[in-house]
Amino acid sequence: MTLAEVQGPPPLLVERHLHQMTITLNRPQLINALSLEMIRDFQIALDEAENEVGLQFVVLLGNGVRGFCAGGDLRALAEAVGRKDFEEADRFFEQEYALDLRIHRFPKPIIILADGITMGGGLGLSAGADIVVATENSRMAMPETQIGFFPDVGASRWLFDKCPSGYPEFLGLTGYELIGAECVRSGLASVLVQAGRLAEVREKLEGFSGRLAKDKKEAVLQLWDLIKPFVDPVIPQRPEMDRWVAAHFSGKESLQKINASLSQDPFHHPLSLDALQRLEERSPTALVLTLQLLRFNQRRPLEEAFAVEAGAAHFIIQQPDYLEGIRARLLDRDNHPRWQPSRIEDVPPLNIEFI
Repeated sequence: MTLAEVQGPPPLLVERHLHQMTITLNRPQLINALSLEMIRDFQIALDEAENEVGLQFVVLLGNGVRGFCAGGDLRALAEAVGRKDFEEADRFFEQEYALDLRIHRFPKPIIILADGITMGGGLGLSAGADIVVATENSRMAMPETQIGFFPDVGASRWLFDKCPSGYPEFLGLTGYELIGAECVRSGLASVLVQAGRLAEVREKLEGFSGRLAKDKKEAVLQLWDLIKPFVDPVIPQRPEMDRWVAAHFSGKESLQKINASLSQDPFHHPLSLDALQRLEERSPTALVLTLQLLRFNQRRPLEEAFAVEAGAAHFIIQQPDYLEGIRARLLDRDNHPRWQPSRIEDVPPLNIEFI
């Protein structure tokens, strides 16, 4: 099966409710993993939403109880890379990134209901939305270094816009999983709504019969007012964790410096031990590439960051760690990947600018 082929029910469902278009990712058995067919259908739906005057905003959600979107279809990508069909894999990343960028630039408000697992490519979809609703079940992460890849979908740029100091590096390198209210506290979600009230939120939005302001920012504020009665107003803060993240990850130029900082933590913080273990388990090549991309794209225009990431994706899928990571974590599930090289110190210099 290729990246463009999906068997069974339509992988994307599109509905219209008065002034709203609802787009539902419909591969619940795969936690709505993205295929090329889904991405192309998504673009067609956005074309309609953009061009139809009566459609004033878009709501995006995932079908099934497990999550909104777990990311790209790794099995299909691994099959393409395994037969050395790098053009097909490149095409997937290019079209996925084009969709993500379009969401960032879309002229009408987009609301995402990110209940459950929202990782990798799922965060790529949500990153450009105007309102991202998390629930107590939401689990957000960028776990790509665990499979020999890197946090892509523009994350090497937009993490710096959304997250507190040090979190782009911390989340991108370690794959730390944010749960529930933490998704809002970290900046990856806008609001927290209890999962049991999502049906009410959907009903409220679907029943909206007014006129949104032509100015997008004003229109988003109007939609905020619709959602506000369902929102949990208090998000617990974790200032100690924020200080720890900033101290060990913010501005660090090398993984060796991050490891040294964590190893020398004077308070022996449990988070330091966990982070060291996470870094030890991940692909050294993917970790080096991730940190270089974060530093390279930190202040670049989003369009440039996506272009750099496309080059980085073309590079990394041709490295042995990519297929090995997918084998160990997803296919055989032995969780014992044999990274090449096995140490950060042995990763050769990577020329990010010309990947």
